[in-house]
Amino acid sequence: MGSQVPNEATARAGGVSAAEPTFRRVRRRLLPFLFLLYIVAYLDRINVGFASLQMNRELGLSETVFGFGAGVFFVGYFLFEIPSNLILARVGARRWLARILVSWGIAAIAMVWVRGPRSFYALRFLLGVAEAGFFPGVILYLTYWFPAREQARAVALFMTATAVAGIVGGPISGALLELSGLLGLSGWQWLFLIEGIPAVVLGAVVLMKLPDGPREVRWLSDSQRTAISSALAAERDSAVRKIHLGAAFATPRVWILAVVYFGTVVGIYGINLWLPQIVAGFHMGGTLAIGFITTIPFLLGAIAMVVVARRSDRTGERRWHLTFSLAVAAIGLLASSLAANPIAELLTLSIGAAGTFCALGPFWAMPPEFLDGPAAAGGIALINSFGNLGGFLGPYLVGVMRESTHGFSAALFTLAASLALAALIASTLKPARLSSISTAA
Repeated sequence: MGSQVPNEATARAGGVSAAEPTFRRVRRRLLPFLFLLYIVAYLDRINVGFASLQMNRELGLSETVFGFGAGVFFVGYFLFEIPSNLILARVGARRWLARILVSWGIAAIAMVWVRGPRSFYALRFLLGVAEAGFFPGVILYLTYWFPAREQARAVALFMTATAVAGIVGGPISGALLELSGLLGLSGWQWLFLIEGIPAVVLGAVVLMKLPDGPREVRWLSDSQRTAISSALAAERDSAVRKIHLGAAFATPRVWILAVVYFGTVVGIYGINLWLPQIVAGFHMGGTLAIGFITTIPFLLGAIAMVVVARRSDRTGERRWHLTFSLAVAAIGLLASSLAANPIAELLTLSIGAAGTFCALGPFWAMPPEFLDGPAAAGGIALINSFGNLGGFLGPYLVGVMRESTHGFSAALFTLAASLALAALIASTLKPARLSSISTAA
């Protein structure tokens, strides 16, 4: 079998190379729309950070209560994500992604009726339940169109939406907060109402327009469909991808990736959900100014994310791109916790945020290298759902530390430690091997 491996690898590489013009066409046709969907998803997930600038004071929510409520979204997400992704694999991306969009849009709009801690917790939890499966569903969906060699670039272009959501969402959210009093609604209520509507509208568009796979689209020729299927078939035929669903859950590499993602997400959402309040502490202006200032970390992150992902795809290397990105993120947040003035804190915080964004492309290119079919659906969902529990822990820890220390330094130090640990674990991940992937990392 050892003599067959080079031939398989050569065949896969040759198939991908021949299909490159087709993959460019697919990227142009699919990724902008998926990118838009994820902007809306990420904005509805993190806009509670901007709402907190008014909502916490108006409803009497403490820092700890807000941190818990902001993070409990990920508990609902965790509980329903794996079932959601398995359903998507069975019924198709078009119908299931449309359902997810409409239901989370309704849940996001319902945040208008938050009246205290209990309703805040309940509606954030329901928002997580409604959105569960969207991100891993799209990652799985991309495996229907792109082989592993192309996926870091595709995933990074898609996930750049997380940074763009911060770039466009900051000023928009800041402006919506200025509507306070219009028609008897507070600014934070207008924020939830207006930013929830696009998800419902786009859900209808997905149902009408999104293809379930390459065989259903008219904008590909028969030869282009064949090029895609041949490239994907070459990878499916390699031993590295022959893992069934049960084996995926028993594979140490899946769980190691889940732990790495957990540590990463602690940092990502510990920053993103508290960023408006961190910036508010700089005393550089009102809500609109805060909205514009918060775009800086996201803008830097968007640029760096694409650069790192392209290099990872070009070299085929994942582990050290991931490790280096997480290490930079940890150093940035550590420096921010020690910064003596707002400008230095914002600069180092931006570096830390950029590091977390850079990690995402190489990271999400790893699971499809050794998972396929139902195993990919379950394994990707497991990694994402377990990892996203860090989205509960990060914001909650920041809230507790903020309330007890009356500052963000200790919280930023803790987030840096989580990212440093994730970097250390990521550095132990050896490249996927053909013969032993189901029993070793």
